[in-house]
Amino acid sequence: MGKAKETTPTPEPDVVEKAAREYSGSPATRKTLIEKLDNWSDWASWDAFYRTYSGFVWHIARKAGLRDEEASDVVQETFIGVAKNLQKKKFDTSQGSFKSFLLNQARWRILDQFRRRKKQQDREISFYEDENDERRTAPIDRCADPNGTALEELWDKEWRDQIMDIALRRVRALVSPRQFQIFSCYVLKGWTPERVKEELGVNAAQVYLAKHRVGRILKREAEKVAEGRQ
Repeated sequence: MGKAKETTPTPEPDVVEKAAREYSGSPATRKTLIEKLDNWSDWASWDAFYRTYSGFVWHIARKAGLRDEEASDVVQETFIGVAKNLQKKKFDTSQGSFKSFLLNQARWRILDQFRRRKKQQDREISFYEDENDERRTAPIDRCADPNGTALEELWDKEWRDQIMDIALRRVRALVSPRQFQIFSCYVLKGWTPERVKEELGVNAAQVYLAKHRVGRILKREAEKVAEGRQ
């Protein structure tokens, strides 16, 4: 007998999106991380900091229009700048979030790469032939404008996506494969409870148990990643 016709998914409230909003980062949550980085002999914290946040910077640089090698330079220069600013006590958690501080550090390094490219090859500043087509506007004008909001919006999305990706990998190692599979199908893929039960051979109690248990662990791990905790 063939399977019943699949209906449009109507998942429960988005656990992932809710967690993403809640860990997005406030000055209070950033203070723990900044205090750890004040200790210059704490290589473990600095290494964890770099491994966690370097991916954000690299992806933003690429999406702003830089090439791979240019994006890699942005990462290196950004984190050198972060280290220097933290050493000189130029970041005050009461003045704004660490997320904004890191964005500003990356923004100027992205612009520096475009300036270097312009100096090296003047003709390369024209990325596309039809400059009147909005879709063909140079990436630096669309994403790296220091006075615009496009880069901030791109950064916010990348911030949420990357932290959630790291948190999901941690969660996978903390729960049973079966529970993660149920959670993935129901919450991440948006399957209906009926489809989850039919495809995975589970009952409703198992579906909701996986949703709440794995969702709770996911929120906890996302907060830990956002705060720079191991």
